Amino acid sequence: MQRATGSGWRPGNWKKCWGDNVNEWATAQEFRLKQKLPYESKVLLAKQVAREFYQKLNGNVICSVGGLDSITLLYFLRKYVSKDIPGLSVSSLEDLSIQRIHRQIPNLVILKPYKTKVQVIRDHGYPVISKEKAGKIQMLQNPTKKNATVRHAIMTGDTGAYGGWRKGTRMKLPQKWLELFAGLENEKYGTNYKIAPFRVSPDCCYYMKKKPCDDFIKQNKLKTYMGLLASEGGQREKALMRHGCNYFGKTVVRSCPFAVFSRTDVLRLALELEVPIPAIYGEIVRQPDGTLETTRAKRTGCSMCGFGIHIEQRPHRFDRLRQDNPKEWHFWMYKMGWGKVLDYIGVKWEDEYKPINEREQLDGELAEMLG
Repeated sequence: MQRATGSGWRPGNWKKCWGDNVNEWATAQEFRLKQKLPYESKVLLAKQVAREFYQKLNGNVICSVGGLDSITLLYFLRKYVSKDIPGLSVSSLEDLSIQRIHRQIPNLVILKPYKTKVQVIRDHGYPVISKEKAGKIQMLQNPTKKNATVRHAIMTGDTGAYGGWRKGTRMKLPQKWLELFAGLENEKYGTNYKIAPFRVSPDCCYYMKKKPCDDFIKQNKLKTYMGLLASEGGQREKALMRHGCNYFGKTVVRSCPFAVFSRTDVLRLALELEVPIPAIYGEIVRQPDGTLETTRAKRTGCSMCGFGIHIEQRPHRFDRLRQDNPKEWHFWMYKMGWGKVLDYIGVKWEDEYKPINEREQLDGELAEMLG
């Protein structure tokens, strides 16, 4: 299925993008128009979206807080909606500089993950490439009779009766990754693919962040503000275009006031609100084309997450981790095997290895972060 943005979309072929759902297509087109509004209009729209969500839920809301975008959202909500809106974070998953900012924010609930980063890797596998592709690789690495039809679609793109006999669909895993991870299917398909010496999984976020936050929100009968941007692309873009900034579904109720913002919009707002910028991002500077950008990390997440690492230019996230926290970098690369994973998928990470004392204990801050 093509996205409604980009070169694949034309006014006359909306069915290819949205099927027979005219309402979703119309919502997507309205969303695209909002993305083209001037900055001042987007801010007014965000205020309206946030206030409507707050009023409809009688103030029973909370803001999910992680990196700079969501920190900015919390500052925005407390200034323009209610100063009493609480924040919610699984702070230990973030970079140390982000954790330090979190500790400065009043009324921020900090949860513990249900599984530590180490446990997730040992129990499930490494989060690498992308969440969607990791899920497909996980299925190829764990073949059963129940997932045979889906595995066939992942291998060939053909969906069979279950998927309406469609051929050449985007269900197929890109050839590059089939060659590295689909070796268990060699006998069936007459291929000569490799069997990876490690497991891959998309389940890290579920156990470390999603499930703990969902349980807390449900127990306290709250609904969530999220700092998501459609401009980040992927499944996030499609979901936001499909459902809009405020969504009141049967099982999901959430508000994304910044959904139509560009990266520059969020950074401009962060400067205007005097949001503290975690050191991992560096400084916010204006580019020759007029856009704003951070001098170091552009996006952040869990310090051991590998989603998207293969398309990052150096210095990539693990290079920055090596610079900012060499003990943690050493732990993940050598003790937990991330170096071998990066080698396997062709990502450079080690220029010159200088071993540290294996007996040296991780400092208190790192030990606490790793659980």
